Amino acid sequence: MAKIATREAYGKALAALALRNPDVVALDADLAASTKTNEVKKVAPERHFDFGIAEANMIGAAAGFACNGKIPFASTFAIFASGRAYDQVRNSVGYPHLNVKICATHAGVTVGEDGATHQALEDLALMRVIPGMTVIQPADAIETEAVINAIAEYEGPVYVRLGRAAVEEINTSPDYKFEIGKGVVIHEGTSPVTMIATGVMVQEAQKAIETLNEQGINPNLINIHTIKPIDEELIVRYAEKSDYIVSLEEHSVIGGLGSAVSEVLARKCPRKQLFIGVQDVFGESGKANQLMEKYGLAADRVVEQVLEFLK
Repeated sequence: MAKIATREAYGKALAALALRNPDVVALDADLAASTKTNEVKKVAPERHFDFGIAEANMIGAAAGFACNGKIPFASTFAIFASGRAYDQVRNSVGYPHLNVKICATHAGVTVGEDGATHQALEDLALMRVIPGMTVIQPADAIETEAVINAIAEYEGPVYVRLGRAAVEEINTSPDYKFEIGKGVVIHEGTSPVTMIATGVMVQEAQKAIETLNEQGINPNLINIHTIKPIDEELIVRYAEKSDYIVSLEEHSVIGGLGSAVSEVLARKCPRKQLFIGVQDVFGESGKANQLMEKYGLAADRVVEQVLEFLK
């Protein structure tokens, strides 16, 4: 099974899109080799713009492009896209509801050795709270390509969260279809437990289920790629046949997927919920797999937490 980072898939998908659609422009902030927008520079150099270490300026320019009928894809690391440029994202993109696509890479602890300053664990929360902002986190390369093509057709601001580390391909079913705001059922279980995951945590949940099956626990698994607007109908449908809900995210447990799921459950179908994610702490420097283990995100740690939750 191929392992490809979602940022790699983003670069390839954006380059292909740029070849098809002359209105697509790529903006970067001195990180084109890392965010992979340099793939656009190879095929359409006149539509690739590098703003240097000036993320706020990049977002302002993206708003300008959108006002003139272009479809700007603005990229930098998630910590800068959501944090350093937050004022511009909120006021220059969100408030006027402009057609800007912010595709932020290197999110979460899998950034690895760059450490706490570069590990965005708050970005989903920051983007979710902006009125009218669509927030998406693809689980694999297949889904990333589908996301980029879909948001190019979608009118309005979008934040896409992408990763540095290679991930396994998950959405390999011939029936797979990406739709903004609609979750994907990855596994139909037989136990009254539903796991709801996003991003890299979908593959970790899959691995965890293999181990849990050996102990007679067979959870459902849902991939929620669109954090906002979240698929309330799907969450409620599975909550109604479950006693326990487990949310899994490579993000703070405050304000991200777990919070979004709990908001749905509180209003429509209250259930006991386990929040697997980073527990209100900063990250640190280390190899991606070591950090996933330390912060309870690796499959074996997921199994431990689920078993404890079900006692």
